[in-house]
Amino acid sequence: MTVIVDYGVGNLFSLQSSLRALGVEAEITCRAERLREAERIILPGVGAFGDARAKLDATGLVPVLLEEAEQKPLLGICLGMQLLFDRSFEYGEHPGLGLIPGEVAFLGEEDEARKVPHMGWNSLEILKDDPLFKYFRNGEYVYYVHSFCARNCRDSTLGVSQYGNAAVTGVVRRGNVWGTQFHPEKSGDAGLRLLRAFAEL
Repeated sequence: MTVIVDYGVGNLFSLQSSLRALGVEAEITCRAERLREAERIILPGVGAFGDARAKLDATGLVPVLLEEAEQKPLLGICLGMQLLFDRSFEYGEHPGLGLIPGEVAFLGEEDEARKVPHMGWNSLEILKDDPLFKYFRNGEYVYYVHSFCARNCRDSTLGVSQYGNAAVTGVVRRGNVWGTQFHPEKSGDAGLRLLRAFAEL
């Protein structure tokens, strides 16, 4: 079973519907025991980093997530991916979960010519082979909606998308922990195939 963490932030039901369309049993929950019983965990997220971290802290699930990430697949999506890093500089400095080395910064910081937010379809360049790309082809298009992005995480970066004059981190992994800056559940057939591969991990 796959569980989708409900902490008041994220596209929970569209994600659940996408997984169910693939025949994957997916439960939305904020109960620690269900995270422990799950085969894999998805951490979604939409909105501001500081607010999301506060809501996640309020659930009491942070220690459970950190513990479970050591023994089963965990996928962070969009803001959920950003929460996996050490810290974010979105409207101040906020601590992340520290599951992947790196930080989150304003999308226009490295390239002032970039239009912010980054919203729309971009091709994903695969940098490293990974089981998450089992059904995914290099260069396929995925859907982004974000104003902040991961940086200083080269060793963990599996895929990037070109945006403006620089690449945006699209997919990361460290151990059992994966993250996608784009939304697989909004990325058509390519996104569904990515979710299918995650459900098989």
